[in-house]
This record gives sequence, C-alpha cells and structure tokens, in this order.
Amino acid sequence: MSAVPPLSAQVVVVTGAARGVGASLARRLARRGAKVALLGLEPEELKAVAAQCGAAATAWEVDVTDLEALSDTADRIKEHYGRIDTVVANAGIAIGGPLADSDHRAFSRVIEVNLLGSVATARAFLPALVESRGYLLQIASLAALTPAPLMSAYCASKSGVEAFAHSIRAEVAYQGVKVGVGYLSWTDTDMVRGADEDTVLKQMRGRLPWPANKTYPLEPAVDRIVAGIARRSAHVYAQAWLRGMQPVRWLLPSLIAVVGSRDVAKLAPQLAATAASRLRAVGAGGAADTAARTTRSGADG
Repeated sequence: MSAVPPLSAQVVVVTGAARGVGASLARRLARRGAKVALLGLEPEELKAVAAQCGAAATAWEVDVTDLEALSDTADRIKEHYGRIDTVVANAGIAIGGPLADSDHRAFSRVIEVNLLGSVATARAFLPALVESRGYLLQIASLAALTPAPLMSAYCASKSGVEAFAHSIRAEVAYQGVKVGVGYLSWTDTDMVRGADEDTVLKQMRGRLPWPANKTYPLEPAVDRIVAGIARRSAHVYAQAWLRGMQPVRWLLPSLIAVVGSRDVAKLAPQLAATAASRLRAVGAGGAADTAARTTRSGADG
C-alpha cells in the first residue's frame, strides 16, 4: 500500500468553497501547504477566498449539478496543476418546514444540489483521482445519522450522500482511490444562522437533546476535517461526539417518531401561521433562490 502524500504535496479541490465550511476548509488546507482549487457559484466570494489561500489557489465558477460544465472544469483544473489528489464534495443548500407546506421545486433543488451534485462531482473528478490514486471526501451531516422533522429534504439528500459514498468506496478501491464520508452537527456558518432566522425551526432545534441542540464553532470542526483528509479516513467527524452516534443510529428513527411527533404537534399552530409566508417567499424569488437565501451555500450539518 502506497503512503499517503503530505497535504503540502497535494492539489485539493473543494466545492461550495465561497463561504462557510468550504471556505474555511480551503484556507486551512492552503495553510498546510496544499494547492487548492475552489469551486462554487459566487465568483467574487470565491476569488476573495482564493486570494486568502495564496498564489497557487484558483477559483472556478461552476454549478455542481451541471455534469458537462463540471467535467470541463475538472479537465481544466488538472491541466492547470498537472494532477488532482483530493476532492471534497461540500456544496449544499437546505430548506426547512413541513413537507405539505413546501414548494416541490425548492424541495427537489435541495436533492439536486446536495445528492446529485455530489454524484456529478464524483463522475467529473474520478478519472483524475484514479490517475493519482487519490481521495474523495463526501460531506454528509448529522442529518444522515438521524431523521429530523421539518428537514426532510436535507435529511434525504444527506442520507443519500452517505449511502452513495459507501457504495462507490468498494467500486474504486481496487483502483487505489479512497472514499470518505464527513459528518457535521450544527456548525456556526451562514447555513445554520439562516435556519435560526426561522423561529419555528429554531424552537424545534432547541428541543433536541444535548449535544445535538448546540451550535459548534467553525474552526475546530474544520480542523478535524483537515485531519481526516490528511489521513484519508473512511469516516470524518467534525464534532467528536458524532462518532458515538454510529452504534445507536438504528434506535433513532423510532425515538424521533415518538418525540418528534409531540414537538411538531406543539408547534403546529406556528407552522400553520408561517406556511403562507414560506410559499409567498418561494413565489417571489423562485425555488432555487429561496433555498439559497434561506441557508446560503456550503454544507454545514
């Protein structure tokens, strides 16, 4: 088995790198000596983050759900650097609220960006990773480990990301490519702060048991992800306690079905009162824009 090259010798691609986890991750990797390629849909923000990552960093505007454009970007990044060693599929969005009150286009866009965007990222970059015998890290979430009422789109997408990563791990192992899954709880980013602007979602999160009801600082979480990337770990936990969820995750759907249903029932009047405003917001700005405004870009637990 070949030794893992140090981060200082690697070219690392990070999607959803304009802000949040992705931006912080790019800065930390660059600080460790990696050459970083930042991907996302906010060109000015991407360029600003790239400038903080040193002269070797580059910014690439691309939609992770556009396989043709993403594949072309992958080819251009490889041509620019000569190789690609690690890819972090981090791009993500979220919406919250009851399924019955959600806009189908906004719901579907969460699945498209978070899950199908991760699939497209793998398709686009696997040829380069096979060549370098590299590493693909798919960023999932606490939402992949436990269901959460009012977050069905996000939970479905992140559960899918986890299952996808576990499935392709066996497919590409013989080619020397390693695949990891990253898990984050609520982390202090635009995504989580945006969710907390919704009073009902904030109350629902506050009813979660400790430690799942806390918001965790960004930098220590990113440090743990960087350490996992350096080891090319199969599982990376941005908060240490998430590892302990794995042995008991089979209990959680039944528990949430009981406890969560009580909490939703208590919040039902508020949910009904805010349903119209949720749909008006979607109608005013479009499904994709509403999801982006609610949580911005970058997966954050």
